[in-house]
Amino acid sequence: MQALQILGAHFPLDLDPASGPTMVSRAMSNCYRIGQFARLAGVTVRALHHYDRMGLLKPQRGTSGFRLYCPEDLERLEQIAALKFLGIPLHEIKLLLKHGPLKLVDSLHMQREALAEKRKLIDRAMVAIAAAEKVIQSGQTTDASILRKIIEVIDMQPQEKSMRKYYTEQAWLDRERIRQQTPLETRQKNVRAMRQVFSEIEAAIDLDPASERAQYLTKQWLQLAEYAHGGNEAVRAGNTQAWNDFQNWPRDEQDKLLAAFDLDLNDRAASMLRFESVTKFLGRAVGHKIRSSIPSIRTLYGLDQA
Repeated sequence: MQALQILGAHFPLDLDPASGPTMVSRAMSNCYRIGQFARLAGVTVRALHHYDRMGLLKPQRGTSGFRLYCPEDLERLEQIAALKFLGIPLHEIKLLLKHGPLKLVDSLHMQREALAEKRKLIDRAMVAIAAAEKVIQSGQTTDASILRKIIEVIDMQPQEKSMRKYYTEQAWLDRERIRQQTPLETRQKNVRAMRQVFSEIEAAIDLDPASERAQYLTKQWLQLAEYAHGGNEAVRAGNTQAWNDFQNWPRDEQDKLLAAFDLDLNDRAASMLRFESVTKFLGRAVGHKIRSSIPSIRTLYGLDQA
């Protein structure tokens, strides 16, 4: 069937390995009532009801109002099952099947990249665990740092998820792609430059946000921030949302950012206050710029020309 040819393999419609193969190998020459179709396709009646309510798989209706499923419904169900197997949510599957092959290819590419990320995490965890096994098998006392490394790697996925919530799926992948494609030396240079501007803002923290110096420092900061999203508006939106929610980041993520600005992690409370004061300075300066660019009500309605 079309969806399974795209994936290059056959998947049973019932994705529970214990249930055995349930793929209907012959084309259905007739339409079937929901119970018959469910048995032939290897899915539950409840699942078909759910797909119908979602508008994901809409059967025909018989004269008495009962559902009738035909051969083309089997093909669509196979597409749904294949995409669901890849971990794509049902509401996204509905949109993908509605928009056609181009959107479907894009989604499969995005899903492949997401799976590749997960594989990297698993690979790192396996390396850390293998190192701990060697230490234990050698009879040495297990080094606490090795155990911490295992915990760190295992915890990496939940922490990644906590940061990922600020971005759309595509924006997150674009963010990672931008980071990987930017040379390490360039990233380090940008961090050093932002650290310098951070220090200069701290020294000018009490300046009037309307002052030339305050606006200059804010512009410098925003220009450097551009490197982080590479001109990608969706990544920019995610970065902004994450930045505004800094207080709710996982502690490890907060510490990474504090350390990037050379703030003392041994006195987190003071460092958090310093960081917050700089963000407020930037907020005031940007707010002034926005307000000063908005015409007055009289100008908007042409009253000053009367």
